[in-house]
Amino acid sequence: MFVLTPSLSSRRATSLERAFDHLFADRLPPAPAQPRVPALDVVESDTAYTLTLDLPGLAKEQLKVSVEGRRVTLEAGDAKTADAKEGERVLYRERSAAHYARTVALPAEVDQANSSAKFENGVLTLTLAKRVPTGATQISIS
Repeated sequence: MFVLTPSLSSRRATSLERAFDHLFADRLPPAPAQPRVPALDVVESDTAYTLTLDLPGLAKEQLKVSVEGRRVTLEAGDAKTADAKEGERVLYRERSAAHYARTVALPAEVDQANSSAKFENGVLTLTLAKRVPTGATQISIS
């Protein structure tokens, strides 16, 4: 196993980058918030699709799932970051509010009436029943 230590020049560059970021941090406008794409697993059985999505830091009241034909859309409101309390100031913050969005097109249409959703420990599980195709109809020939 090799242990590599940063060279003096790379340590100076890193501290210089930090100093530059600190100097201009309050003068630059914040970057526009882009929706995050949650991790997704899709499993198919004979009768349903099971979608599992990771949505850490959200409450179920913030989730919105809609189904239109074969298309399933998830939108999740912002996960709030804690503000500084009276007499405190934030020195450094990596955790931020997040907005999640994801659309999935499934191979078959979804039967909304027989589908279900469960949200537990930051994991959303959608069990989406496949719509049973209507039988072929015969057309009489005159």
